[in-house]
Amino acid sequence: MVITSVSAIPLMIPVRITGPLHEHTTALSICLCRIETSNGLVGCGLTGITEEEVVATAIDAIAAPALLGADPTQTERLWERLYWLLMPRGQTGYASHALSAIDIALWDIKAQALGLPLWHLLGGARSRVPVYATFGFGFYGRDELALAARQWSGKGFSRLKMTVGSHALARRDEPRLISNVISEDCRRVEAVRQAIGPDAELFIDANCSLDLLHAQQLATAIKPFNIGFFEEPLTQNDVRQLAHLRRTSGLALAAGQNEGLAYRFRDLLMHEAVDVLQPNVAISGGYSQCLKIAGMAQAFNTPIDNGGAWPFHNMHLHAGVSNGGMVEYHHVAVELLKQVYDDLPEPVDGWLDLPHSPGLGFTPNWDRIAKLRQHPLSQGKGKA
Repeated sequence: MVITSVSAIPLMIPVRITGPLHEHTTALSICLCRIETSNGLVGCGLTGITEEEVVATAIDAIAAPALLGADPTQTERLWERLYWLLMPRGQTGYASHALSAIDIALWDIKAQALGLPLWHLLGGARSRVPVYATFGFGFYGRDELALAARQWSGKGFSRLKMTVGSHALARRDEPRLISNVISEDCRRVEAVRQAIGPDAELFIDANCSLDLLHAQQLATAIKPFNIGFFEEPLTQNDVRQLAHLRRTSGLALAAGQNEGLAYRFRDLLMHEAVDVLQPNVAISGGYSQCLKIAGMAQAFNTPIDNGGAWPFHNMHLHAGVSNGGMVEYHHVAVELLKQVYDDLPEPVDGWLDLPHSPGLGFTPNWDRIAKLRQHPLSQGKGKA
C-alpha cells in the first residue's frame, strides 16, 4: 500500500448558533487533508482556526510531492520527512497546522488498514472520555450568557468553559478598553457562576489576549468564583510570565493548544508555568507528536486536557493514553463539524463514548464538503 494522492480542502464555514434569546451567526476556518492509497483506503485529517488557504498551499505545493509513493503506515518516518520540509528551523504556525492535518490522515489510514479504532491503536487506555462544554462566547450579552450556562447545565454538562479577554491587547488603542473588559469579565463570570451553582466546574479562556498586569487583575477579581483553570491568559503563552502568574494568582493555569512543536511544551513544563498541558492533535503536530507530549506531561506529573476545539479528533488521543484527560466540546466547532462529517458521537451526561469502527470512526460527507467549498466564504468572498 502506497500513497497515490494528497489534497487539501480549505473551507470557511458559516455556523448558526441558536442562543437562549437570539440566533447568532459566526464562521470558522478549517483545512481538510484527504490522502488516498493504492488499495482504496482514504484518510482524512483536519486543522483549524487559522488561514485555511495558506495551510492548503503548504500541503498541496510542498508536502504532497514528498508523500506520493510512500507507505502511509510509516507515520514516524513521514512526520520526520515533513518536519525538515516544512519547519527545518523549528518554526511553528502554519507549517505545524499543515503537518497536523496530514498526520491525522495518515493515522486514520493506519488504523483502517489494521482494522482498529484509532484510540485502540494509540493505546486503548479507556473507551470513553470526559468532556467540558465551551459555550460562553463573546457574542452573548451577560443575561443571555447566564441563560446559556443554565441550558448547558440542564443538558448534563457539569464542566463548562467561557471566554474572557475580548481580544483586548489587539484593541489596546481603544480608550480604557482593557480595564473595561476586565470589569465586564468579572460580572460575566459571576453571572455564570450564579446560574450554574457552586458544584459545577467553571473554566475561563482568554485566548492569549491579555498582558500580565491585566491577567493578574482578572485572576484576583474572579478568585471567589472557584475557577477550575484559567486557560491561555497571556499573549504568546509567555513561559516566564505564565510561571509568575501561576505562583502569584492562586489560580490553576492551562496552556498549549496553539503551540506547534514539542519544545514549547517542554518549556512550559520545565518552567512550571502551567497546571494543565493542552496539546491539540489538529495544531500540535498530529497524533505522532501529541503522543510524545503526553509522555512528557506524564513524566512531570502534569495533567493533560484538550483545548482548542476539534473534540472528535482529540478524543482518540485522550482515550488512547493512560494520562488522557478532558476533551473540549466546543459548541461552535461541533456545529461546524456536523456539517462536514457523518456518524459523530453525542456526549451523554458529560462523557463521549469512543467509536469501535476502524480509523477515526466518523465519515467525511464529501457531497456536503463539495457544496461547502462553493460557499462564498470558502471562495474568499465576504471574509472579515
